[in-house]
Amino acid sequence: MAMLRVEVVTPEKRVWSGEAKLVTARTLDGELGVLPDHAPLLGVLADGTVSIKAADGSTNDFVINGGFISVANNRVSILGESAN
Repeated sequence: MAMLRVEVVTPEKRVWSGEAKLVTARTLDGELGVLPDHAPLLGVLADGTVSIKAADGSTNDFVINGGFISVANNRVSILGESAN
């Protein structure tokens, strides 16, 4: 099964990087779920939680304050202004 290659970064550091089965995030247009082979997109993140279900089954949640999400070719980049 295909996996997503995910990176969560802020201007200060790389917050998380790895393979995932699912990424959920809140954009200005609403809640978004990204699975492998998702259509390409670029969205503006709203303040909220980004949840990543990793390939090993663990779930990682990050509170992101503003930024962008980019999806293309099974790669998800989350560029946040800050992350907790």
